[in-house]
Amino acid sequence: MRNDKAVLRKKYIHLRKINYLKKKTFNFHLISNLIRKSFFKKKIIIAGYYPSNYEVDVLNFIKLLSKKKYKIALPVIEPKNSMSFKLWKYKEPLYVNNFGILEPENNNIVLPDLILVPLVAFDNKLNRIGYGKGYYDRSLKKIKKIKKNIMSIGMAYSFQKCRKIPVNKHDFKLDYIFTEREIISSNQ
Repeated sequence: MRNDKAVLRKKYIHLRKINYLKKKTFNFHLISNLIRKSFFKKKIIIAGYYPSNYEVDVLNFIKLLSKKKYKIALPVIEPKNSMSFKLWKYKEPLYVNNFGILEPENNNIVLPDLILVPLVAFDNKLNRIGYGKGYYDRSLKKIKKIKKNIMSIGMAYSFQKCRKIPVNKHDFKLDYIFTEREIISSNQ
């Protein structure tokens, strides 16, 4: 099964790279509506990510959320293969980690209420393939044990949709997948 994921990972990273520059418009208002509907007027903590390697660019959406006074967090890779989320104010300096990913350098670790998850491939059952290190799977499981009502939204292009993602007991199923075409939920 690990080999199947590795093959899919390589294929969909390549697809993302060759299709990245083709114009794709995301309607982030759909996520804003989902936030309003799910969290009412509560000012939640939203974890985004700083896009790299042709991931969906969420920076303008993060900027908009910041203006609406939501607290924003970004992922930070910690020792012992773990990941946490630290508060970040839009335009604050970021620092490059060992994986070449930008992250905040402060001590403000938080547990987000909503997490935007970059991914490599996904299926209709809300399964995903990431980069293969399991950071998001472990972090989402850990946060879910503490905060029962967290929401996870996979961020992808529609061409990253795969017929079936092989899963195992370590994989974390997302609540939604958001593409330029639709929001996929478990209700579909």
